[in-house]
Amino acid sequence: MLDLGLPDIDGLDVCRQLRTDGYDNGILILTARGGELDRVVGLDVGADDYLGKPFGLAEFLARARALLRRTTRGSSVASAPVEAAAPAPGLRVDPRARRVWVGPEEVALTSKEFDLLAMLDSERGQVLSRERLMDEVWDENWFGSTKTLDVTVGRLRQKLDDSQAPARIVTVRGVGFRLEAG
Repeated sequence: MLDLGLPDIDGLDVCRQLRTDGYDNGILILTARGGELDRVVGLDVGADDYLGKPFGLAEFLARARALLRRTTRGSSVASAPVEAAAPAPGLRVDPRARRVWVGPEEVALTSKEFDLLAMLDSERGQVLSRERLMDEVWDENWFGSTKTLDVTVGRLRQKLDDSQAPARIVTVRGVGFRLEAG
């Protein structure tokens, strides 16, 4: 978080210098300078987001969460590389056709259920963080509850169980989810 109204130096200069020095983490500018030109300049010198004062706490927290998701997206959950597990026989996800089959039967999924399953299937056996799933399936600007992810996972698990799919979605508590043979 960076306030532009610093006592000894302009916050824009601090932002510019941080980027020049190679700082690549998120920068959220919080300032009373709320005009359009101020926002444009702040973003152009390297800020990732800009929030004018006064602001609501809920919006500030949502923007901070979004910034954290964006800046940690490339981070892997595991510290050591993990080999992708072999596809479970009988479960087939076709991302281009946006279709899923268990054996010869097609499984009907909603758009978000499909996106979630396709993402888990693309890195089968590896844990995908809740933040990454929210960013990539719902959009990095989603400001709703992350319970949406839990509900979608629950519905997807039920559909996989009902179709007797040879795979299951496993919760890794406090981290995220993975798809594994089941």
